[in-house]
Amino acid sequence: MERYVLRARAVDQPGIIHKLTGGIASTGGNILDSAQHCDEDSGQLSVRVEFESGADSEDIRTELVDRLAQFDPIIELRKVKDKRRALIMVSKLDHCLDDLLYRYRRGELPIEIALVVSNHEDLRNVVEAAGLPFHHIPVTAETKPAAEQKLATLVNESRTDFIVLARYMQILSDDFSAKFAGRIINIHHSFLPSFKGAKPYHQARQRGVKLIGATAHYVTADLDEGPIIEQDVVRVNHRSSADNLVVIGRDVERKVLSEAVRLHADDRVFLSGNHTVILG
Repeated sequence: MERYVLRARAVDQPGIIHKLTGGIASTGGNILDSAQHCDEDSGQLSVRVEFESGADSEDIRTELVDRLAQFDPIIELRKVKDKRRALIMVSKLDHCLDDLLYRYRRGELPIEIALVVSNHEDLRNVVEAAGLPFHHIPVTAETKPAAEQKLATLVNESRTDFIVLARYMQILSDDFSAKFAGRIINIHHSFLPSFKGAKPYHQARQRGVKLIGATAHYVTADLDEGPIIEQDVVRVNHRSSADNLVVIGRDVERKVLSEAVRLHADDRVFLSGNHTVILG
């Protein structure tokens, strides 16, 4: 028996779930987990079903497409063992990368790391010690188009499914962001939408905040405005210096990014306009 994850999206109508589950059953499938949500604003139904079946994946897909044809759905079917392939991008800060590599080594993330790309050489030893390919692509204002073209080539050649910006301190162009829409996850070192920019913890300190946090979101042309996947906060007080906040914030960033990667790779995130539906 093979284990599968099915994702389906369609305009909500009576009978969709009945047809979908019936199609799985007709191929000898046994449903192990199921979740669904209808967005009231768009009327879009998002469905995630995990099941096991002895049937061939193409036979299952054909059966589901035929049964659901009247609803004109978007259907994605994946074998659980075929993990999503991730390309990680970093600059000089290592805390998010270290956490991803640790969880990857422990088997806590349902991904395959295809390679790591950086605009600096600082973390090459860390990456290569983990047995992963490291690619240095320096970026300046003049070389940015060529650098992004080289990055796009690496994405295609490595069969990368999605990109993780693990504190990659470069802004991707609008064209690149659009080309890989819904496939680039960024960790913002602040609880969006407040305190944007280079020193959010210092801004937070100046404002006397009582909570600090981090936000993982999909990258769009609007800087730090993409659909949010995961967030978390930590309570602090007036005794915390800006340096203390940075240390505390790094821990939140690590946890938030890793959770966002897990949710995306496990096919639990559905885009609906400028927000997300997370089917846990």
